[in-house]
Amino acid sequence: MDEEGSFYIVQRKKDLILVSGFNVYPTEVEEVLFTHIVVKEAAVIGVNDQYRGESVKAFVVLKDAVTASPELTEELLEHCRGRLARYKVPSTIEFIVSLPKSAVGKVLRRELKEAEEAKRQ
Repeated sequence: MDEEGSFYIVQRKKDLILVSGFNVYPTEVEEVLFTHIVVKEAAVIGVNDQYRGESVKAFVVLKDAVTASPELTEELLEHCRGRLARYKVPSTIEFIVSLPKSAVGKVLRRELKEAEEAKRQ
């Protein structure tokens, strides 16, 4: 809210990932990840990349009976490669136990991004 009492919606614009000048929308990548049989939940953010400006990073929560492995990471990347443009495919996939969510159940990408930046510093 500004001094005059006007509200502005800015969250959607911030979610945009710029990879080598191309627009990548996190929801598009997440929807592809959701179609894989082992994925319970997924969230995608942009991380700093010296060469591309930003690169795509996916956080994935696996279904209960599935364990993370390098083979599974490659399988998920191959799944994405077959359904997304090359610049939209995640450069890294991190398996996590749960995603941070708001009180209404919306995934908080901002918290994932802040945690990722803290790790890099």
